[in-house]
Amino acid sequence: MFLDETTIEVIAGKGGDGMVSFRHEKYVPMGGPSGGNGGRGGHVILVASKDRHTLYDIGQARIFKAEHGEKGGTGDCTGRSGKDEIILLPIGTLVKDADTGEVLADLKRNKQEVVIAEGGRGGAGNTAFKSSRNQAPRQSTPGAPGGRRRLALELKLLADCGLVGFPNAGKSSLIRKVSSATPKVADYPFTTLKPALGVVSVGAGASFVLVDIPGLIEGAAEGKGLGHRFLRHIERTRCLVFTMDASGKDPYGEYKILRKELEKFHPLLLEKPKLIVLTKNDLGTYAVDKRFKKEKCAVIQTSSMTGLGLTEFKREAYALSREGKAVGDGWSTPR
Repeated sequence: MFLDETTIEVIAGKGGDGMVSFRHEKYVPMGGPSGGNGGRGGHVILVASKDRHTLYDIGQARIFKAEHGEKGGTGDCTGRSGKDEIILLPIGTLVKDADTGEVLADLKRNKQEVVIAEGGRGGAGNTAFKSSRNQAPRQSTPGAPGGRRRLALELKLLADCGLVGFPNAGKSSLIRKVSSATPKVADYPFTTLKPALGVVSVGAGASFVLVDIPGLIEGAAEGKGLGHRFLRHIERTRCLVFTMDASGKDPYGEYKILRKELEKFHPLLLEKPKLIVLTKNDLGTYAVDKRFKKEKCAVIQTSSMTGLGLTEFKREAYALSREGKAVGDGWSTPR
């Protein structure tokens, strides 16, 4: 199951208490203090992992606790530090404080680590209080509590190019044909219920990542249909591929609606490099609406059935993916 938003609670470990202890050695009737310090509490650490693709497992657990530090021991021995709690998250996860909305971390790279809640400091044993005036201290300090936070996790998939289109526009068939992605394909609306990522090879070691965004409808920016919750994934793409059914009644009209919805969600999305793809040219090549010529970008006619235009699509999309800029690269999302 795909899940791209969830809230969890993280609790770092408490530091171990300091020990009050004195040496009891034969022939040493007045042994000095020997109580050790407590161990540090375990941290809670977030790690971006290329092997995680959804927040579903994280959302099921809800609460994550690191281990407490151990109490200090005799003989000036420091207690063992608590074991850190490691939480693996998909690359592209935005981490916010659930109570204040403050952005705490943006995990963009594989193996990127963030200590999101620090373990408590271990308490001091009585050895730490020994002085020339206090040869036999009997005080110690308790370990400090660990950090505690509620986190709002939001997954924004990282991809080079994003397929944007109405339901049943041929996006799923296109990404299946040009990559290894296997989204469901059928003849009814809302086939794609989750984003699908695929790596497209262009040749000579060149490739780009393509994401199929679930079909949008008019009003998606206001929450209508399935598209609204997935619009955030478009922010991280470097170029947009507007996908319209060439056999439809008004492909250009659909294109204008898609642009309008993206502009409502984030005006800067329309500044991304774009490519227009007219799909389902299976029975011949449909005439391209002359109004598309005003868009100053490539307009490619394709067919996932016959392979028409797919090589040109891959070449153009790869070139655009080298030029574009993601929202996360210096942009700020107003939502």
